[in-house]
Amino acid sequence: MAVHRRSPLSGAHVLARALVLTAAATTALGVATGGSAQAAPGSPDAPADRKDVKAQVEQLYDEAEQASERFNAAQEAQQRLQHETGTLQEQIAVSQDELNRLRGDLATVAGAEYRGGGMTRTVQLMLATDPAGYLSRARALDQTAERQNETLHELLGRQRVLDQRRAETTAKLAELEQTRKALAESKQQIQQRLAKAQRLLNSLGAAERARLAAQDARDAERRAARGADRLDFGSTPAASERGAAALAAAVRMVGAPYVYGSTGPKAFDCSGLMYWSWRQAGVTLPRTSQAQAYAGRRVSLSEARPGDLVIFYRDMHHVGMYAGGGVIVHAPYPGAKVRYESVTTMPVSGVIRL
Repeated sequence: MAVHRRSPLSGAHVLARALVLTAAATTALGVATGGSAQAAPGSPDAPADRKDVKAQVEQLYDEAEQASERFNAAQEAQQRLQHETGTLQEQIAVSQDELNRLRGDLATVAGAEYRGGGMTRTVQLMLATDPAGYLSRARALDQTAERQNETLHELLGRQRVLDQRRAETTAKLAELEQTRKALAESKQQIQQRLAKAQRLLNSLGAAERARLAAQDARDAERRAARGADRLDFGSTPAASERGAAALAAAVRMVGAPYVYGSTGPKAFDCSGLMYWSWRQAGVTLPRTSQAQAYAGRRVSLSEARPGDLVIFYRDMHHVGMYAGGGVIVHAPYPGAKVRYESVTTMPVSGVIRL
């Protein structure tokens, strides 16, 4: 298959490497792991045919990827909550120390007043041997009383802040526990769907799995080239130098495996590839495809330029990077590897320019 490209990422070796690695990925997916026994004819779990198995496996991979993005979101929330809870707990410790100090100051003043006997200032002035000195001290006492009053107000204010932080910490800890449960649930969903997909593939037997892998490789090649005999990325430049750098980083990862929850540098999920690639360009993206959909300015698909993010599906659970000429580079699904694909392969939800 000839490759035609007018951008700096051109080269027949790029596409050849992409297609060879795609074929290797699908072969590994279809042939590796598990037994090769054919399901017994007529058994309840026996697939109707190779086409039916392929459709079911693709559906399971799609569901696994949705669960993977939920996993990423929960993991990001967990890290944020752990940081916020730690900060609040540190603030509580500092506030408690300040409260203890203020209470100590007030206790000292109260003790001194008690030892003074509670005598009125008029009587104290009449009995004083040095009235002028007493008046000077009284003024100082007035200032002390004013400071004491301020200290009391400060103590009450700090107590309110401390109570509020304790309430916030309790709420954060409860939210963190819910997030941990969501994280475990999403991980379980991913594992269940991947295991079911592998069981379906294993039920085909070695020969059928090899044919399915070869078909997937041909389909990927055809989708990337949009039915033509060459892959044409066009000549439209990236929207920015950073966009070009991010795309170059993503293209270098063609052939890297899809692994849920991974952000590189050796394996990726769909949003993890975007996160890693843009980090190489000096930009930190949100972790999930749903959050990445709001990380920049929306443009139409007809205006897409190399480096733009392309968000797919109504729930925005998949993302790729526009490479030019109607082609994206992305991490497709569990078991596959980073590869080129036509942007029309999946329903586009939006195009994001950073």
